[in-house]
Amino acid sequence: MHDIPKSFRLSDEQRIDWLRLIRSQNVGPRTFRALINHFGGARAALEALPGLARRGGAASSKICSRAEAEREIEAARRRGIALVAMGEADYPQRLAMTDDAPPLISLRGNAAALTMPVIAIVGSRNASAAGIKITQILVAGLCEAGFAIASGLARGIDAAAHRTSAQSGSIAVLAGGQDKIYPPEHESLLESLLPSGAAISEMPLGWEPRARDFPRRNRLISGLALGVVIVEAAKRSGSLITARLAAEQGREVFAVPGSPLDPRAEGTNGLIKQGATPVTEAADIVSVVEPIMRQPDFGQASPEGGLREPEPGGEPEADERARILSLLSPTPVSIDDLVRLSQTSPRVVRAVLLELEIAGKLERHGGGPVSLI
Repeated sequence: MHDIPKSFRLSDEQRIDWLRLIRSQNVGPRTFRALINHFGGARAALEALPGLARRGGAASSKICSRAEAEREIEAARRRGIALVAMGEADYPQRLAMTDDAPPLISLRGNAAALTMPVIAIVGSRNASAAGIKITQILVAGLCEAGFAIASGLARGIDAAAHRTSAQSGSIAVLAGGQDKIYPPEHESLLESLLPSGAAISEMPLGWEPRARDFPRRNRLISGLALGVVIVEAAKRSGSLITARLAAEQGREVFAVPGSPLDPRAEGTNGLIKQGATPVTEAADIVSVVEPIMRQPDFGQASPEGGLREPEPGGEPEADERARILSLLSPTPVSIDDLVRLSQTSPRVVRAVLLELEIAGKLERHGGGPVSLI
């Protein structure tokens, strides 16, 4: 697609089409982007979905209906929730830079918080008194320096981070829908953040968060931020997933050191051994991220969210499809390798991958590799 101006805003019809596409079966953020790039728009992509699924080997594909999308938009409007598209003014620019940024996020609260530089702070749900105290000290210092704080609204460290930043700009990233807060006892905490902060989610209203939704949510916490601070994390803590995602996204990773005798410090001490920046005060974080903020292209995401001109050409030929299929396996392979080894064009390879994806037979991995499911 041609460059979309900074004032880019979806029309009502486009917003319905975008919502229908991202809510359709087997369409995630990376697939959404690939479909838009291939077909030139959400409506054309929606029209192509049944054929893609059929050619990929699926009997059918569930497509979100216009009525379903309109109901979700109206339910969100009644609750004061905006559905913000990637490229629009209220969409977080750091998040838009990630390769699996959601095309639409639901936003409640004060959108201005999303324009502030953000530091994410996460950690143990079973936090110690010392862990909560250092969280309060770090957050207070970061807020004073002009940063918003992002976290996951969980018990323990997350809750301490949100409470301390409630008046300055606190961003709660939800694993479920905006009306399905987890844990439920933090609904009042969330409400207290909204005058100065915000709640965001990529999930539809009514979505009860499941175990697998939390790692998916964690990439949004790290994606929003310049850096992620881990305060107390056991060896297999979900916070370590956030740290790994942050590193993959090119974000700074910070960790608060703890006693080697405390199991809650095992994960954070391990991160420091692996190269995370040790933190004992807010200045440790600010000194690392300030040079990033001074870079001339800081915060300048591609306003169109990485969308390109639609690719010309028809469906792949049967022999092209067969060559590409023969190269795929459960082991991830890069698209460049598929193009080279199949001796077909990038357009044809991408078309076959879309067919398999919509049929539920292909998975895209961070950085671009694909594998059969």
